[in-house]
Amino acid sequence: MKMSDLYTVGEKAEIGSYTFTEESIIRFAKRFDPQRFHIDRQAAKESLFGDLCASGWHTTAAWMQTFIAFWERQSAALAEKGLTAPKLGPSPGFQKLQWLRPVFVDDDVTYSVALLSSRALASRPGWHVNTILCEGVNQNGDPVIRFESGVLEFD
Repeated sequence: MKMSDLYTVGEKAEIGSYTFTEESIIRFAKRFDPQRFHIDRQAAKESLFGDLCASGWHTTAAWMQTFIAFWERQSAALAEKGLTAPKLGPSPGFQKLQWLRPVFVDDDVTYSVALLSSRALASRPGWHVNTILCEGVNQNGDPVIRFESGVLEFD
C-alpha cells in the first residue's frame, strides 16, 4: 500500500495539536534558539513581538512530533483492518518554510498535512518520494506555519 492509495492529492488531514507553554518555549529556545524574545519574557516585551514567543524551529519540531504520533495511530488503524501502512523514511528536505505569525505562550496550534504529489524513484524500484504540505493554525484559526516536505516511502 502506498500513501497515494490512502490519501487523495490535496486532501488535508488534521494530525494533532500542541500547546506552547512558557516552560516549553524557554526550554526549547535555551537549547536551540536562544534569542532574547524566546528566553526572557521581559526582554520579549521590549522586542518587536511584544511578548515571549516560540522559536519558529519549535513550531516546526512540534509539527514533526504531532505527525509521528498521527502516523503511529494511522498505522495501528490500518493494522486492525489487516492492512500494512506504507513505510516512511527520512525526508530528503523541505522548501517554502514560512513562519506566518508568532506563536505566544498558551497558544494551541493545530497541525495538518496534505499529500501534494507522489512519484516513483527510477533509481530505486519500490521507492517513492511524496511531497506533502504541512501547516499549523492557532486557536483563532490564524495560520502560523506552512512548509512543503519530501517524504521517502519504500517497500
